[in-house]
Amino acid sequence: MMFFISKRKLLLMTSIVLILAITMTVTHLYFPTYPRQVITTLVNLNRRVPIYCVQTDEKKIAISFDAAWGADHTDELLAILDEYNVKTTFFLVAFWLKKYPEVAARIAAAGHEIGNHSATHPHMNSLTAEQITFEVLSTHELIKEITQQEAKLFRPPFGEYNNLVIDTIEKLDYKVIQWSIDSLDWRPTTAADIVRRVTQKIEPGAIVLFHNNAEHTPAALRPILEFCRQEGYEIVPISELLLKGDYYIDKSNGMMRPR
Repeated sequence: MMFFISKRKLLLMTSIVLILAITMTVTHLYFPTYPRQVITTLVNLNRRVPIYCVQTDEKKIAISFDAAWGADHTDELLAILDEYNVKTTFFLVAFWLKKYPEVAARIAAAGHEIGNHSATHPHMNSLTAEQITFEVLSTHELIKEITQQEAKLFRPPFGEYNNLVIDTIEKLDYKVIQWSIDSLDWRPTTAADIVRRVTQKIEPGAIVLFHNNAEHTPAALRPILEFCRQEGYEIVPISELLLKGDYYIDKSNGMMRPR
């Protein structure tokens, strides 16, 4: 069977193709990232992010320590924090809690907040909802048993997360916490580098990440606390920094903002 197209229809089809070609060319020339921006925007509409920092006009920041391996420097850190009358948040892994229950108890007794850092320090974004729930709840019970605290903050190991991780953990009445200032104290570095890296980024609402067993963290901590004191910053546990009432998380930077 043969099909015949009239000259009028052929002209119309040609015109449409030509218009589309011109439109695509102009868009590419003047808006070269437009398709990518559209796709990114659509993805970001559904993307969930943890809390990295908090919008506040007050000169307040939070300092946090992740504890997963070793406890050699923890008592020294506690002594320095006590010297400056500073309370912080320690995120503890279950296997660390089991190995160092007395240290965990001392952290809590010193008035520091205890956060949940998982049971086995896994890559959370590779787990099922059931596995995520186990990582959180089993550690929650251990924290409660050893420190008598009801943890409400969770920091995912390696800082890895996805929507399932956040959704599942929030259903367990937890908030997922990241950081806005990374001391990178776990890398080969010096105390001076850690001090410089942290102090140059301190601003209201920041959350700082340290590790309890990093070699140079004790030597860096005192000058950082001294800097905060001189600049008029109050250091509080993360839960005290978080906003109360209605809020949203800015997907561009993880900032907790009031509505």
